Amino acid sequence: MTDDERSGHEAGGRHAAAGTPDEIPDGSAGAPPPPGGPGDPTPPRGLPVPDPLTDTGRHALIEPHEVAPPPPPVQAAPVASRDARSGRLRRYAPLAAAAVVVALLAGLAGGWIGWTLAGQSVSDGALGRPLPQADPASAQLTPVEAVAEKVLPSVVLLKVEGGGPGEDEGSGILLSPDGLVLTNDHVVSAAATGGTITALLQDGRAFAGRITGRDSGSDLALVRLDGAGGLTAAELGNSESLRVGQQVVAIGAPLGLDGTVTTGIVSALDRAVSVGGEQGGQATVLNAVQHDAPINPGNSGGPLVDLQGRVVGVNSAIASTGGSQGGSIGVGFSIPVNQAQRVADELNRTGRATRAVLGVTVTGVGQPVSGGAVVGQVTPGGPAAQAGLHPGDVVLRVADRPIADGDELVAAVRDHEPGEQVGLTLADRQVTVTLAGEPS
Repeated sequence: MTDDERSGHEAGGRHAAAGTPDEIPDGSAGAPPPPGGPGDPTPPRGLPVPDPLTDTGRHALIEPHEVAPPPPPVQAAPVASRDARSGRLRRYAPLAAAAVVVALLAGLAGGWIGWTLAGQSVSDGALGRPLPQADPASAQLTPVEAVAEKVLPSVVLLKVEGGGPGEDEGSGILLSPDGLVLTNDHVVSAAATGGTITALLQDGRAFAGRITGRDSGSDLALVRLDGAGGLTAAELGNSESLRVGQQVVAIGAPLGLDGTVTTGIVSALDRAVSVGGEQGGQATVLNAVQHDAPINPGNSGGPLVDLQGRVVGVNSAIASTGGSQGGSIGVGFSIPVNQAQRVADELNRTGRATRAVLGVTVTGVGQPVSGGAVVGQVTPGGPAAQAGLHPGDVVLRVADRPIADGDELVAAVRDHEPGEQVGLTLADRQVTVTLAGEPS
């Protein structure tokens, strides 16, 4: 091929190859060879090789003077006659009206549902629901509820007015239907010299009271309610059956709030507690039941009861961290009911009570680190002297009870009755003594 022929071929390019049938060398007319065949011209240099399957519209870039033919004109649909349109409208009018009615009903229903749900979102709260029916009186009571129902009628609030300003308040336990009340001596002592006592019952009745016996040594006293009758007496239990951890209930009038019920457990037994002794008075050592049922001023003289509603102690004192307004810190003390019953019986029969004595004094001199009560003086002819005790002896046990100090020895002896024989374990020997009695 000459240079002229090559230039002519290159100038003709693709148009030459895609010419008319007259320009085909064999002179026959026919369809051009398929793309990609041997007769296809080579695309211009610098441009990508066209893809016959996917390269749509690329020829416009290669050959700008080739214009795509215009799209065929869209033929308008034939226009129906007015009579035909009217017939169709008449035919579809009921359907359209029905659709409008359905839409209106659906809108109303949706609005009503929304309003109802919105109202329920407010009324579903606590204020939108009715209160439950009150439990009938025959409903099963819990143990503490049963105790409160049984014991509350047997507890009184005592208001005491003495010679000084103000008044004292405490609690008391009804021992008989005719108004015999057991309480603490420190509750009614202000009325012993001309004061007055008023007892308020749970049913609202009030009775005047008078002291019929006092025992400052055990901090117990008896009060008689004048004109009383048909009252509910408390049931007494046995404090010897108490166990550490046992649940108990305290009832009384703390801070004047009569009918108050609190609950707790027995924390310890045979706890020696020294109470009183203020303003030059003599301290009283109690052999107490320690518990954590909350009690406060005003609970004194009220009952400590077990879950059968039986009185097992007389609430008498609380431990305090100091301050004039000290309240319950969960450490309360009650006189065991066995001791309280014995003293109350003596006070009721004779107006006075006795207590058991060993016939020794105790001292802190020479007390061993391991504990024990050191005998100071021995009363000549007393129970200890007759048993062979001497000054300086160390008492480690009274019966089965360990003795840590002098208060423990006093409390252990007072837990027994006059005339009872008990064994003493000393540091170097064991002896048996017969306790004497003396006015308390």
